[in-house]
Amino acid sequence: MNLLEMLQTMIPPALFFAAPLIFTALGGVLSERSGVINIGLEGLMIMGAFVGVVFNLAFVDVFGDIWTPWVSILVAAFVSALFALLHAVASITFRADQVVSGVAINFLALGIGLFLVKQWYGKGQTDMVDAPFYTADIPVLSSIPVIGPIFFSNTYYTTWLAIVLAIVIYLIIFKTPFGLRLRSVGEHPMAADTLGINVVKMRYIAVMLSGFMGGLGGSIYALTIAMDFSHSTISGQGFMALAAMIFGKWHPLGAMGAALFFGFAQSLSVISATIPFLQDVPQVYLLIAPYVLTILALAGFIGRADAPKALGSPYIKGSR
Repeated sequence: MNLLEMLQTMIPPALFFAAPLIFTALGGVLSERSGVINIGLEGLMIMGAFVGVVFNLAFVDVFGDIWTPWVSILVAAFVSALFALLHAVASITFRADQVVSGVAINFLALGIGLFLVKQWYGKGQTDMVDAPFYTADIPVLSSIPVIGPIFFSNTYYTTWLAIVLAIVIYLIIFKTPFGLRLRSVGEHPMAADTLGINVVKMRYIAVMLSGFMGGLGGSIYALTIAMDFSHSTISGQGFMALAAMIFGKWHPLGAMGAALFFGFAQSLSVISATIPFLQDVPQVYLLIAPYVLTILALAGFIGRADAPKALGSPYIKGSR
């Protein structure tokens, strides 16, 4: 196997495993840049996966094979945004502990999903979806010599949507008035308040956007990788996205880079049989590799990552 063939084998799976992590990590960046800790990314992904799969199964005859997965991820994103309101109300309005609230979101999402699946399908998991996302060649770009076959052939459109969205969110956060207000309420909410910025409103928007992005990530994971919903559909991906956000230093492009790194780690167990130097590595080591690398990444970089100054601190108007 030459270098080009090896890259064609390794890069596409890494990209498509990274896409759900990119979406969810970007949601975490938006929430935590506003000063609200969001441990509930796992729960938001679970809710997105549940809604995406159930909607896909229920409406495939209405929207057809092409449009059903796209409509499914949008519906899942909006439902997850509404679900994130629970975290917003608890942590912003009632000033509950944000970590505890996020953990509750994780348990609640899984409990609701499994309960409804049992009620509607009579078993512990849904049926397999009939209209998932399929790989395709991106027109024009896939014809570019060398680069085209590696990056733009046999790929998912959702992968490139995630990368484009990371760039867009970077521009929004650092190049627009909205992004400046978002960062200000996460760094010094009292100063932002004195300048007329509605701190509570900005934090609510950020948490709901976090839910929207987490729903996208979870539903895309379910409709590209899992193909159904069960208790193990989302198994740690939300925490990987949280790690990617911290590893990326609360920066959209940094979070995307970290998510690509973790996506590559997740793909190792899939591509190992075709990579010469991985063929003799026991499968169990490759399966635990993403989680080990997550721990090592955080252990090495969390001490040097500066979180927003007001992260985790509820804002009380008029207090210092």
